[in-house]
Amino acid sequence: METSKVLYIPEGSIKKIITYLQYKKFDVSPLDGFFLRWIGFPQQGWIYMGEGAMTHADFLYKLSTAKAAMKDITLIPGETTEIFLGQLAVDLHLDARLLKTEYKRLTQRVEGAFVPETYKLPLGINEHDVVKLLLNRSGLQMRSWSEKIFGTYNERKWFQYVTIASVIQKEAASEQEMPIISSVIQNRLKKGMKLQMDGTLNYGRYSHQKVTANRIRNDASPYNTYLHKGLPPYPVCNVSFQAIKASIFPAKTEYLYFVKGKDGNHKFTSYYSTHFKEH
Repeated sequence: METSKVLYIPEGSIKKIITYLQYKKFDVSPLDGFFLRWIGFPQQGWIYMGEGAMTHADFLYKLSTAKAAMKDITLIPGETTEIFLGQLAVDLHLDARLLKTEYKRLTQRVEGAFVPETYKLPLGINEHDVVKLLLNRSGLQMRSWSEKIFGTYNERKWFQYVTIASVIQKEAASEQEMPIISSVIQNRLKKGMKLQMDGTLNYGRYSHQKVTANRIRNDASPYNTYLHKGLPPYPVCNVSFQAIKASIFPAKTEYLYFVKGKDGNHKFTSYYSTHFKEH
């Protein structure tokens, strides 16, 4: 029998596991379920099957004895998908190009489709499976968050909030600042002002690069909120639940400007003259 290095086995009865393996095109039958009861109950979750072909008996034996080596992979709030996929490639010994190809094939979301958290992932998983796994988990988590807040899940509306949240995530110095940053965004949009926020230029491969005057002048991408009015057409990064909540529930302020102080926190004002003095 041929199998991948790692194989996912769902929770449930032996009958359910046999049905799952048949669905995945493995040559197993209900009779194999009978033998598994004698060999030992199949492991559940991701298990390491080794390289290449094996006999039918070896396959059944590994189902009940093998374990996969797991690795913790952390997606930090505010990180871009391009940087995160590069991190996955290094940590899981995968092909970065194939990861990006699979991401584009499995989702239409340019950015913001992953939920930042620490994932336990099996060593040996392939590019398709890891992207599919992360997208599925993230999609379920976002649906859960939306249902918690709104009682329903409208994907188009939800990702409008994710876009706002991504700007908040890039700009806020702390979770406490997030609703205030959100209010500045809303206030500027209502007045028809350009957002003019550096964080929107920390997209994709520019995630950790300092935004210079030259970038502001010459970056013609739709992320440049110094050049274009309104929000970017896509999220800038992957966002936390705290940033999404802030995008949905902005603070009530009249602030239009903010600048980072010496302590790392931002100072907010409603007047350009005050903002200019703080620079």
